[in-house]
Amino acid sequence: MKNNDIHSLSHTKWNCKYHIVFAPKYRRKVFYGEKRAEIGKILRELCNWKKVNIINAEVCPDHVHMLVEIPSKYSVSSFMGFLKGKSSIMIYEKWGNMKYKYRNREFWCRGYYVDTVGKNTKAIDAYISNQLKEDRLNGQLTFEDVEPFKK
Repeated sequence: MKNNDIHSLSHTKWNCKYHIVFAPKYRRKVFYGEKRAEIGKILRELCNWKKVNIINAEVCPDHVHMLVEIPSKYSVSSFMGFLKGKSSIMIYEKWGNMKYKYRNREFWCRGYYVDTVGKNTKAIDAYISNQLKEDRLNGQLTFEDVEPFKK
């Protein structure tokens, strides 16, 4: 483990990296063009609010992959509740017509996938980076390259 991977709070040293995958309700393919870039911007802003570092992320047409460092003072479930809840509100504020497609203003699926990264940071980083290329090769993707998580 490298020294630059270790972060600190007042009485804690931590290195907590997670691979998180979550999807919109009904796995609808809603992330394309302008929406793809805006979703990335919204998620980036919310992560900044909680001081969560995004190592790598990709917005695919029907799901989102994120490799993040979550401070040890937050549980993964509380962070995901915050991220999905606040982003739903921000998405409906930006695109009001989307709330008619999703009942009860629930934009995201109920659950999510999470895995601790540990020593596999490079492998997970490469996996996330290649998600769009894999979808393109499989013929599932036909939109231009926009980097939603790049400033």
